Amino acid sequence: MNFPVEQQFAPAPAPAPNFVGQGTAVEQSRAVAEVQAAVIVARQFPRNEALAIQKMKTAFQQKNLAARSFFRFNRGGSNVNGETIQFAKELARCWGNIHHGLAELRRDDVAGESEMQAWAWDLETNERSSTTFIVPHSRWTKTNGSTRLEDPRDVYESNSNNGARRLREMIFTVLPSWYREQAKEIATNTLNNGEGDKPRSQRIADAITSFEGLGVTVDQIETKLGRDSDKWTNIDLGQLQIIYQSLQRGEVTRDEEFPPQRVTVSEIHQQATTSTPDSEPSADTGTAKQWPAAAQPGSGARP
Repeated sequence: MNFPVEQQFAPAPAPAPNFVGQGTAVEQSRAVAEVQAAVIVARQFPRNEALAIQKMKTAFQQKNLAARSFFRFNRGGSNVNGETIQFAKELARCWGNIHHGLAELRRDDVAGESEMQAWAWDLETNERSSTTFIVPHSRWTKTNGSTRLEDPRDVYESNSNNGARRLREMIFTVLPSWYREQAKEIATNTLNNGEGDKPRSQRIADAITSFEGLGVTVDQIETKLGRDSDKWTNIDLGQLQIIYQSLQRGEVTRDEEFPPQRVTVSEIHQQATTSTPDSEPSADTGTAKQWPAAAQPGSGARP
């Protein structure tokens, strides 16, 4: 029997795996059942947008959540600001029927990298956003450059930190932009005005005390804000909250936000002049000891 040339030289299909572990099969079945149940529940209980807005307002009027809603760090000499992963997760919880997660698809210890996937899925509208990316098992610092990570815990933390940024963007993709902006405005107002339980003077004192615990003086804060502490506004206090949280999370260093004061050469000379006396007191008379006229320094005479 003759066959067409295309069929004679067609590549053989790859053999399918003939063995699937019991644990893998159970996990696959569980994942499928979980997704099916989530979709059914989302259709039976659709979101109430008015209730979702009210839940969001209540959540971001809390000072603790508002303080963890923004990040700030220095890159290339300029400040980078944005919303944190905690902000995105809380927004997804308030909106409802949002399924999101981060998974490690593959780990290659020889190549030193992990293949990760971040996704967010609106079960009600069936809108899904996902991204797959590679995370190297290394950490880069300004002093030591790139350092290979060998400890499994260090690898896990690196994957989680890199994946959190992608997960945040995936959640923002499936959420309405107006919902996100409204939550951002409420959180900012909460930071600026506080919860209304303390006067501004007390909030200023608390801010100074908190930064002093990090080794930052009030003079450095006043220099950064460009005004004395008694003239700080609510916006200044809100900005200090973001800086303090970023310092606590290690996103920015103290010297980056509050550079040490530079001392000029003239100031050093002036300080040396005022601190060093022109003459030494005599041990015998208690008065200034004078050089003999013939024994002045540089005259070559012996005293």
